[in-house]
Amino acid sequence: MFTWEFATDPYPAYGWLREHAPVHRTTLPSGVEAWLVTRYADARQALADQRLSKNPAHHDEPAHARGRTGIPGERKAELMTHLLNIDPPDHTRLRRLVSKAFTPRTVAEFAPRVQELTDSLIDRFAAGGEADLIHEFAFPLPIYAICDLLGVPREDQDDFRDWAGMMIRHGKGPRGGVARSVKKMRGYLLELIHRKREDPGEDLISGLIRASNHGEHLTENEAAAMAFILLFAGFETTVNLIGNGMYALLRDPGQRERLQSSLAAGESELLDTGIEELLRYDGPVEMATWRFATRPLTIGGQDIAAGDPVLVVLAAADRDPDRFPDPDTLDLGRRDNQHLGYGHGIHYCLGAPLARLEARTALATLLRRLPDLRLAADPADLRWRGGLIMRGLRTLPVAFTPTGTDGPSKL
Repeated sequence: MFTWEFATDPYPAYGWLREHAPVHRTTLPSGVEAWLVTRYADARQALADQRLSKNPAHHDEPAHARGRTGIPGERKAELMTHLLNIDPPDHTRLRRLVSKAFTPRTVAEFAPRVQELTDSLIDRFAAGGEADLIHEFAFPLPIYAICDLLGVPREDQDDFRDWAGMMIRHGKGPRGGVARSVKKMRGYLLELIHRKREDPGEDLISGLIRASNHGEHLTENEAAAMAFILLFAGFETTVNLIGNGMYALLRDPGQRERLQSSLAAGESELLDTGIEELLRYDGPVEMATWRFATRPLTIGGQDIAAGDPVLVVLAAADRDPDRFPDPDTLDLGRRDNQHLGYGHGIHYCLGAPLARLEARTALATLLRRLPDLRLAADPADLRWRGGLIMRGLRTLPVAFTPTGTDGPSKL
């Protein structure tokens, strides 16, 4: 496991684990030993089990080893107090502060901006007849969208794009580059928080500041950590959802033509069920973020000791044949699709409505504007980003018939 070959197609290995060792203790590339939970029923139980804490303080490893769990660089940058690392009651308090920014109604109001960003990015490469859909489309779209929501000024958003790009290279950039990018991002966010205190707007960071001023007791570090995790969790998941989803459609002409025909007829139902199926079939998050046993417990018949790390393998659970008929087949019209792509329980992905909006808009617009879009590389030559939590392509070269545009548009 965890080789480049495994990253290319982990599903056979996960199938073997589901059948023979559904709750399996393994040594991760970082040297940390953790339990992998691979069956759907066990995964769903573990995601909602309050005996599994999100707080790394419950890890039984020495303090120095704890830095090998979580997001690279977050500990040194003092960005640990975010939603992925805390439990109730702090989790409940902080989640309540930002949840209204991601309600279906609020997200729907943001739809025109997402469409504007989508069209503007496609305008930049539509006349060329070829593109890398990761770097030119799937990556910048959610970066600019989440920056708009947070209230990052347009003139600063390219800096965020550079920092985010370093964060998802997973060791392929300069040594220490991830930690430096996280530190720069924290410094900028703290400065932005100070500016928003003096001149608040209608953005999310201003909302956090107003809540703090009205007795919610949000510390400056909590505000910076909240903005950081919303950016981090809000862009890479969507990059992968768009990239993995389009790759799956390009490799399955029948399903792709089915979706294009539905869109051409002005229908939306297949697009909606299709996004859920793409989340299940090859979702953006391979494993749920770290959990630590606060006391001994049993998962899937396996005893877990207090302090042990547990990783729920969403990619394995969502291909469990005991839950999903014919799970290795892409079926955009699949019903009863209660996948775990965005988690389950109190840590269910807060930004899921926004990610779904971005994916629906991105895929529908690509298929409408570039109807003969095709893969421009041998699938065997494509590389997946090596990591533990996320699953996504490094590049996705495509070709298509060039279309005229008004030229590069301003985002």
